[in-house]
Parts: sequence; structure tokens; C-alpha cells
Amino acid sequence: MPSTLARRRTGAAALVAVAALLLSGCSAINDLTGNDDPSEAASASPTATETPYESQFTRDGTFQSHINIDNIDYVYTLYPTKSTPRTNEWYPKGEKFFSFTFQAYDLDRELRDPFKTKRKVWLQRIRVTSKVILEDGSTNTERPYELDAVAKEITFDPEPLSNRYGMLITSPKGAFELRNQAIQPTSEDTRGIDLIFSSTVYAEDRAGSDRYTKHVIKQRVPIAIFPNDQPTEAQSIPVNAN
Repeated sequence: MPSTLARRRTGAAALVAVAALLLSGCSAINDLTGNDDPSEAASASPTATETPYESQFTRDGTFQSHINIDNIDYVYTLYPTKSTPRTNEWYPKGEKFFSFTFQAYDLDRELRDPFKTKRKVWLQRIRVTSKVILEDGSTNTERPYELDAVAKEITFDPEPLSNRYGMLITSPKGAFELRNQAIQPTSEDTRGIDLIFSSTVYAEDRAGSDRYTKHVIKQRVPIAIFPNDQPTEAQSIPVNAN
């Protein structure tokens, strides 16, 4: 008969697989799906095209990270939107659009365990800075994307479950989601852009204890920018498109 540890490992693996399916293929808040969902046409760079800057986001058409703190899995997921779906056609000129989600999973519990047995995590504030990498490897002072906000005030869900610590992001009851974010044009010799995420969270020490520990969850996401004199072409998306 499988041990408790084995069952938890199996549950954690299943949880990650479900997270990837939910967050890379559809909205984290399914009934609020809009016209800037992950693009079905998002593509990795062709093998014949040399990627100017190493980037999972550019190569795979999505990015997902898993940051484990006290056996809570903090998951950032980024994807290009339908406005600029082809990541191998992101050039210095023109705006480039992406969406992202942030959610927490209690790996001490199995996937189908009652929610009340899982540690709650509340997201208070989210900050994103950016850095431009030039063709010679240096950086400049451009900051093509910046964000610093109270999470519950900007998340896609108009009524997130929240308290004095922030908004709930413990799966499956809560998730932070921000859509159709614009990366501004940069200098012509740009070869990459780093997005640096920093989220302030309060994680419950033990399920039901109502005692919390503050953490700052950081993640760097590299994005390749291809040399081209033409601007990144943004597609026009009908208002009622699914």
C-alpha cells in the first residue's frame, strides 16, 4: 500500500499538471473569459531563426515557474495574448502584449483534499520592473513595463475573496490574473527584455491557525526581442471574440 509520502508526491505531480493545463490553456477564472486569453496561435521561434536572447517564454510560447517555500508552490504563468501571439515576431518597435497569473498550492495536501485543510495564502501587493538587454550585452535606462499595485484592486476578478492581508490565491479558490499588459517599444538594438516579478504574500503557518508569515516571491522572466526595422504587428481582436 503506498506510503503517505508517496501519495503526497503523486498528488503534487497531478496538481502541477492540472495547474499547467488550467493556466496555459484557459482563463484562471473560466467564467470571465475575455478576448485576450492565451493565444492558440502562440508559437516558439522557428529553428531556422537564431534566438537573440535565451528565453523559455519565447521558445515555448509560455512561461511557468514553481517556487517552493515551506512546501507551498508559488506559480507564475505568463503567455502572449491574441494581440501579439507570435513570440518570434516580437521586435523592438511596437507594443507587445502578455497576460499573467499567480497562484499558490499547498503541497502538504493532496489535490482533492478539502479546501479547509489547506493553508491559505493571501497576495497583498504585486510589483513588476523591467530591464532592457542590448545586442552588446549591456543595459540601458529604458523600463518598457512597470507595475506596482495592490493586488485585489487590479486583478481580473472584480470581487476577489480578500481580507486585511490581501486577496486569496490558494488553489482552487483563488488566483491573481492580469490581462493584456503592454510592453512598450525600446531602442533598435534591443535583444532581450527581463521582467522581474515581486509579490508580497502572507502564508498561513498551519491550516486553520490564522497565523501568517510574510514572504516576497520573486521571479525573473527573460523575453527575446528579434532585430527588425518593422514594428511588432498587433492584431485587431473583435470585442466579442472568445
